[in-house]
Amino acid sequence: MKKLLEYFSKVELILWVSSITLIVVSFMIFDRESYLTLAASVIGGTALIFNAKGNPIGQALIIVFSVLYAIISFSFAYYGEMITYLGMSAPMAVVALVSWMKNPYNGNKAEVKVNRLKGKEILFMTILTIVVTVIFYFILKNLGTANIVPSTFSVTTSFAAAYLTFRRSPFYALAYAANDAVLLILWTIATLSDISYLSVIICFAMFLINDIYGFINWRKMRKRQQSV
Repeated sequence: MKKLLEYFSKVELILWVSSITLIVVSFMIFDRESYLTLAASVIGGTALIFNAKGNPIGQALIIVFSVLYAIISFSFAYYGEMITYLGMSAPMAVVALVSWMKNPYNGNKAEVKVNRLKGKEILFMTILTIVVTVIFYFILKNLGTANIVPSTFSVTTSFAAAYLTFRRSPFYALAYAANDAVLLILWTIATLSDISYLSVIICFAMFLINDIYGFINWRKMRKRQQSV
């Protein structure tokens, strides 16, 4: 525990503790039944603080979170979210975990080596993201997915984020932040019919703040690594 406390900065500890506290409090006030949602939220919030440090543990936790979140999405007919997290986010997290473990910074397994994407790869990723988005749109439409437009855009941001995570780019966090914003819209709509989903909204609001911090910290990591 002492080593863990020393590993994170004061800002990171405050961010993690406040995120988990808000998630638990919101669950006790608005839900008190969906313990699966609580577990997913706590695991996801913990994963993000490790991801912000470039630690592979974060990707291992994302795999667990993806499975739990897919189950929650299925309960509200958000098939796009379910398919995205089971068919894309979870497998990509596995790939990212392997990539991060194979590319430690200076032999430090607790910090991944930050990568910088070149123009051609950015173009390739953009085209691939568009193709995936179009394909998923028709899949989701045939499944009768609720709120098809934001659900499709969630696929777009999730795929871009997963790709950038695998390639160890700081911009993975911005892509996930965009995805958090989409999910806030989706679950706000869900909350209009079931107030218990308010805890999910608070969860993704915390995720948004954590992802923004992750982007800032990865930029600092890249600058430090390059200077050395």
